[in-house]
Amino acid sequence: IFCMIMENLEKFASKKYGQNFLRDDRYLKKIIEAMPDDNLPVVEIGPGLGDLTKSLLEARSNVTAFEVDGRLCRHLKDEFADFTEQNRFSLECCDVLDAWGKNELLDIEYALVANLPYYIATAIILKALADVRCRYIVVMVQKEVAQKFAADVENRSFCALSVLVQSCAEAQICFDVPPEAFVPSPKVYSAVLKIEKRCSVKDRGFEDFLRVAFAQPRKMLLKNLSQKYDKQSIERSLEMQRLSFTLRPHQVATASYHQLYKDIKREKIDAKRDKQRPEQPREKI
Repeated sequence: IFCMIMENLEKFASKKYGQNFLRDDRYLKKIIEAMPDDNLPVVEIGPGLGDLTKSLLEARSNVTAFEVDGRLCRHLKDEFADFTEQNRFSLECCDVLDAWGKNELLDIEYALVANLPYYIATAIILKALADVRCRYIVVMVQKEVAQKFAADVENRSFCALSVLVQSCAEAQICFDVPPEAFVPSPKVYSAVLKIEKRCSVKDRGFEDFLRVAFAQPRKMLLKNLSQKYDKQSIERSLEMQRLSFTLRPHQVATASYHQLYKDIKREKIDAKRDKQRPEQPREKI
């Protein structure tokens, strides 16, 4: 199977699954070096031909891989049969997002290390941030996506993803990877993103709030939020935080977003309580 694949790797790569195989050993080594020094079990998503998998098995004692492409699953089963017998390698042939469902991906703590397909990279990182079992993330993604996750306030790349990461973790871009390191070569640069978690993010309400806040990044935050939330509540919160009404979304820090959300939610609850409170009978004169 492997010989057949390697004869024409460019044609073999599936556009449906966003396959670009990392074939440069220098970058495989650098990914391993970016991992914290521990022996946590590793989850790899989209192992492809198994190049990174080999490096992971040299560095760690337990690797679980999730691969959606049946053709590659057959190759990986053959390639890592010995490690499977040693209970060091486990292959799940399925869509990882389906496997995640509403639960954690594994029932033990783990590290996520992978060369992620571009088309589901963001969804996977968000799942990992919410997964209490996932301790840290070292993934290769499109450089533009990595910049969004690692951006700080005032940076043009600062967005809802940046806020979510800063709410529970520390993120950094370790290094860039040029298109020629892959077969077939993508049209854009990639980057390895490292996220070390402090806790997990599972507040869907806050995520929805951020989507509204950053819906139109070039417009004022107040105008964006006023499309869904009470304008006066937003203004009161901004005033209490001594923030200008003219700030754009990328100019507001993560802590301020949490305070805004908290204030808006509290005022909404108070207003609902006031409506439900029975009217006091009027005193007779």
